[in-house]
Amino acid sequence: MCLVVLALDAHPAYPVILVGNRDEFHARPADAMHWWPSPRVLAGRDRSAGGTWLGVTPAGRAATVTNYRDPELHRTDALSRGALVLDALAAADMEGFGRDIEAGGARYNGFNLLWGDRRAWYYYSNRHGPAERLAPGLHGLSNGLLDTPWPKLVRVRRAVEGILSASGPLTTDALLAPFMDRRPAADEDLPDTGVPRDWERLLSSPFIVSPEYGTRASTAVLLGVDGAVEVREQTFDAAGGRVTDQTFRWTAP
Repeated sequence: MCLVVLALDAHPAYPVILVGNRDEFHARPADAMHWWPSPRVLAGRDRSAGGTWLGVTPAGRAATVTNYRDPELHRTDALSRGALVLDALAAADMEGFGRDIEAGGARYNGFNLLWGDRRAWYYYSNRHGPAERLAPGLHGLSNGLLDTPWPKLVRVRRAVEGILSASGPLTTDALLAPFMDRRPAADEDLPDTGVPRDWERLLSSPFIVSPEYGTRASTAVLLGVDGAVEVREQTFDAAGGRVTDQTFRWTAP
């Protein structure tokens, strides 16, 4: 993923709401979200390295990863960050997994990892420090550290906050709508993350469209107080046109 909002205990019916966009080069092959036979997870699959950017287990544990943007420190011999999501989903002890990944974090290029279930969520970045349990509230993540106020992250987090405070039923249509915003940030608000200025401008919109690189998928995960799980994923082509739109629902034990 490249843009994520995580709401913890911010809605009476859903203790966990995770919404995000996956941005990637269009030439990198990937499968849309589906149930894997082994390990048994609901996730898309990166066909280049075999991992995933977001996954959910039948028991209602979820995890997602974003790259940390530091092009000068990129290593070609690093392990695939997509494997981190699968490791987080399979860990017997979520808190203990945080300690384990701290010990091995240097084997990867820069990343941010979020993982949890209806009871607890954790965050770790190998560009920041120790793993931490997250407090209730709204958290945002892009390709910096957690809650770094990049313009697009501020924009979608504010929109999600308004949606969660509104009356009436919560829908994935409403949650995904802010992530379809194709407006770039003003030049004076662009962050400086080590990429050329034209790329900073391209990457500054929540939904990215370009022939080579752009938003490939948008996903919403809702974990309900009664164990209900709802996951919706939309995928997109290089022109920003919707290719697939699928919803998965079940009740976690």
